[in-house]
Amino acid sequence: MQNAQVKTDKSAEPVVYVIDDDAEMRSALVDLFTVTNKRTSAFPNGLEFLKWADVNAPGCIVVDMRMPGGSGLDLQSQLLALGSKLPLIFLTAHADVPTSVRAMKAGATDFITKPFINQVLLDAVDHAIRIDDERRKSNEELKRVQALADSLTPREQEVMHAVASGLMNKQVAYQLGISEMTVKLHRMSLMRKMQCRSLADLVRKVEQLQRG
Repeated sequence: MQNAQVKTDKSAEPVVYVIDDDAEMRSALVDLFTVTNKRTSAFPNGLEFLKWADVNAPGCIVVDMRMPGGSGLDLQSQLLALGSKLPLIFLTAHADVPTSVRAMKAGATDFITKPFINQVLLDAVDHAIRIDDERRKSNEELKRVQALADSLTPREQEVMHAVASGLMNKQVAYQLGISEMTVKLHRMSLMRKMQCRSLADLVRKVEQLQRG
């Protein structure tokens, strides 16, 4: 029973995926991340990574920009097509402003030129993992709020959006063609279902749903 728990906890740890066709560089990166207590998994190219890695796992990717059989940008495009939001850190021996801009616009968190200072890369990895963790927490919170909203009746949803837009009860009643008392009853019910203690909390959750 204890072993099963350990396995579950470990599987939730972020993984630093290293993708580089240079075996020596790949090994050096794995050693660097291992000695700094980071889970690491390495691949010689993007195809092998896509074949064996869990692209939905928490963590980040450290990938060489230029590799035979597919560049780092190619991998980035494939990940986006798969719906993966894993942050990418690009490594390159050839500084190229247009390429770096393209990579960053597509969601890369860093673009580091070889040779690099180890601490610079480690800091970039920590930053990418934080971004991934915050995104995952935000997505989980959105799912929770969406589940609460789904529990509302169609009328309660109408009242919720009207109230969150700033309308008073009497204005909501006029807009929906119902009595003010009915609005108050729906409002009490939806506040309970949405687990809101204040109007400000309701407005925040509605805005969250609209952004999501």
